[in-house]
Amino acid sequence: MSKKLKPNRSLTGIAGIVGIATLISKLFGLVREQAIAAAFGVGSVVNAYAFAYVIPGFLLILLGGINGPFHSALVSVLAKRDKSEAAPLVETVTTLVSGILLLVTFVLIFFAGTFIDILAPGLDQATRELAIQQLQIMAPLALLAGLIGIGFGTLNAADHYWLPSVSPLFSSLAVIVGLGILAFTLNGQIDSPNYIQLGSLVLAGGTLVGAIWQWLAQLVAQWRSGLGTMRLRFNWRIPGVKEVMQVMIPATFSSGMLHINVYTDLYFASFIPNAAAAMRYANFIALTPLGIISNMILVPMLPVFSRLAAPEHLPELKARIRQGLLLCALTMSPLTAIFISLSVPIVRIIYERYAFQQEASEIVAPVLMAYGLGMFFYLGRDVLVRVFYALGDGETPFRISIVNIFLNVILDYLLVKPFATPGLILATIGVNITSMIWLLWVLNRRLNGLPFVEWGLALLGLTASSVVAGLGSWGVNWGLTQWLGSDNFLLQLLQLSLSIGVAFGIFALLVIRLKLPEVDILVSRLRQKFIK
Repeated sequence: MSKKLKPNRSLTGIAGIVGIATLISKLFGLVREQAIAAAFGVGSVVNAYAFAYVIPGFLLILLGGINGPFHSALVSVLAKRDKSEAAPLVETVTTLVSGILLLVTFVLIFFAGTFIDILAPGLDQATRELAIQQLQIMAPLALLAGLIGIGFGTLNAADHYWLPSVSPLFSSLAVIVGLGILAFTLNGQIDSPNYIQLGSLVLAGGTLVGAIWQWLAQLVAQWRSGLGTMRLRFNWRIPGVKEVMQVMIPATFSSGMLHINVYTDLYFASFIPNAAAAMRYANFIALTPLGIISNMILVPMLPVFSRLAAPEHLPELKARIRQGLLLCALTMSPLTAIFISLSVPIVRIIYERYAFQQEASEIVAPVLMAYGLGMFFYLGRDVLVRVFYALGDGETPFRISIVNIFLNVILDYLLVKPFATPGLILATIGVNITSMIWLLWVLNRRLNGLPFVEWGLALLGLTASSVVAGLGSWGVNWGLTQWLGSDNFLLQLLQLSLSIGVAFGIFALLVIRLKLPEVDILVSRLRQKFIK
C-alpha cells in the first residue's frame, strides 16, 4: 500500500507544537532585538540595516515563512501524493526555484547601490554606504528564502512541525552570538573608531549565517525523512511540478503586493533621521502579540467561513463575521490601551540599556503609540479578507490592495510632515480603515445587508472600555513613578506589570457588563489553548 504524506496528528496537537515552537522563536527574537538595541541604539548601523534588510527580509518572509506561497504550494500538493513521489518532486522544484533565485541574488549584489537609492533616497552618505555593504552581504538570503520555504512545506506535509517552526531561532541566535563576539573583541567600547564598520558587518553577516543555519537544519531533516537531497533535477514533466508552480506563482505575486506599502513607508522614512530604526523596534513590540493572537482568531475562522458560504447559511455567516470582528476588538483593545498609555515604560524595559538610552526611548515610544492605535484595524481587515476568500472571491481584496498602494503614498505624503515618523504609521492605519469600510460595503450588498448599528454599538462599548482602561493604567504608572521613582530596573518592571494588570482588570470588568457572547468564546479558546 502506498504511503501518503498526510499528517497523523490532530489539529489541536499540531497547533500546540507550532504554538510552543513559535513562542520559543519569538523569545529568541526578543533577545536578538534587545542585543541589537544595546549594541547600536537607534544610530546609523540599525538605520542602514532597516533599509538593507527590506528586500532580503521581504523574500525571507514571503517565500520562507509559514503560510507563504512556497510553504502552501508544497503542502497542498505533497499531502495528496505518495511518499515515493516526494523526493523527485521536491528536488525538481528546488532546482527550478534555486536557478531563479540565484539570479536574483547576483542582481542584488551587483546593483545594491541602485536598490538602496530607490528605497531610501534620503539617506546620508555614511549610512548609505553601510546599507549597500549590508545588502551585498545579505543578498544570498534571496536564494535561502526559497530553500527554507520549500523545506518548511516539505516537512510539514510529512507531519514534521517542530523543527520548521522552531528553526527561525537559529537566525536570532547567530546574530546574538555575533554581537557577543563583537563586544568581547572590542571590550564593549562602542566609541571605538572601528565599532560602526565592524558592527555593520557583524549584523549583516550574522543574519546571513543564521539563515544558512536554518536551511541546513531543515535540509538534514529532509534527507533523514527521504524527502529529497541536493540533487539537481531538470525534468519539469515530473508529476506535481506543474501543480506546485500553478499555486506558487500567483500566490507569490498576490502576497508580494501586500508588502509594497512597507517600501513606501521606508521611502519617506529615509528622509527622517533614525526613523527606520525606530519603526523596526516599535514594530517588533507591536507585532509579537498581534501575531500570536491573530493565529488564535484567523486560523479557526477561515474553515468556518468556508462552510457557511452557501446562500442558505447567510444568517449564520453574518453572525460569524460579527464574532470575528468583536474577537479582534476584544483582544486588540486592551493592547491599544496599554501601548498608548504605557509606551515609554514598555520601550525602556525592553530596550533601554548600553547604547540605547533615554533619548532613543523618546524616539521609539511615539511610534509604538501609533502602532497601538491601529491594532484592531490591522486584524479586523484580515478577518474580512478571509470572508472574501471563503466566498471564493480573491479578486475584490486584490483590487482594494492595488488602490491602497496609491492611497498609502498620498497619506504618507500628507502625514509625514506634521507627525514625522508616527505619521507613516498613521497612514497605514488610514489605509486599513479604508479597506475595512470598502470590504464591509461590498459584503453588505452581497449578503443582503449587515446589522451595522448593532455591531457599531458593541464596538463603541469596547472602545470606551479601552479608553477607561488606558487612563487607569496611565494613572497607576504615573502615581507609582512619583512615589517610587523610575531609575531602578526592577522598580520599572514592577510598575509596568502593575499598570498592565490594572489595564486588563479595568477592561475585563467593563466588558463583562456589556454581556457580549464573544467574551465567552474568547475565554473558551484561551482555556483550550493554555489549560490542558
